[in-house]
Amino acid sequence: MVRSEGDRLRRVVVCAPRHEYFQVENPELHNIGAAADRNKASAQHRKLRAVLRHSGARVVNIRELAGHPNSVFARDAGLVTPDGYIKLRMGLRTRRGEEDWMTSALDSLGVPCAGKIDKPGTVEGGDVILAGKIAFVGLSERTNRSGVRQLSRLLMNMGVEVRALSLPLPHLHIGGAMSAIGPRTVVCCRRIFPHGFFDGFEVVEIPCPEDSSANVIALGNGGVIVEKRCPSTAQTLQKAGFLVLRVDLSEFVKGRGGPTCLIMPVDRWEPGEKRSQLKPMSK
Repeated sequence: MVRSEGDRLRRVVVCAPRHEYFQVENPELHNIGAAADRNKASAQHRKLRAVLRHSGARVVNIRELAGHPNSVFARDAGLVTPDGYIKLRMGLRTRRGEEDWMTSALDSLGVPCAGKIDKPGTVEGGDVILAGKIAFVGLSERTNRSGVRQLSRLLMNMGVEVRALSLPLPHLHIGGAMSAIGPRTVVCCRRIFPHGFFDGFEVVEIPCPEDSSANVIALGNGGVIVEKRCPSTAQTLQKAGFLVLRVDLSEFVKGRGGPTCLIMPVDRWEPGEKRSQLKPMSK
């Protein structure tokens, strides 16, 4: 299960682009900025999977959902919590149906269901950052107030405090403006979050011009994956003592996604932490 996005990554679901990501007749309808190059995108995703495996994570690669080019961005279609997964409801209409697709994948891995978001609520996974006893949640064009209320009730029943804010444009999800990079450490874009929002956490701030982003994957042991074309992010995290692995994901940036958008964390826990401290999973 996932208690904090800053804990060590142990198991993750991804969706390699094979066909659907390259068959986009109406990019604007799917919120895709530009067509991706098939060969480059496939190679970049293979590299990402290799880096994840090398870090010690088990990578589960599922097939794209027919008619859903955005299904490569596995993060948004569900949320795995300490008590199981929450079935979400997508905010972008062309992505509706991915919730059932991800639910089937998580069910097959033995992850129990801990709740769901019902109509008219919408929540996308990129708008939720779990950080132990705190969950940072973005109210955005994809995640509405009804969805935040429902999600808050579910998480608070797990003993998790929800800290929510209205996300300013052009940020699509809160995951583009911040990430958990350690059990008690976050990286965030400067001048977006209110005073006190990150109380209890060490904060690494980045300026977030075009050559930087707070959308990074925490691997554990201080390792983070940063998109290759974000040098300011890489430099800032290196100065803060993190081991930065720069991975070229430019073909997915064209689809308005980043590193975390491409993964659905299923298991995270820290080295030395006993599995018995976590809720057991079905085999």
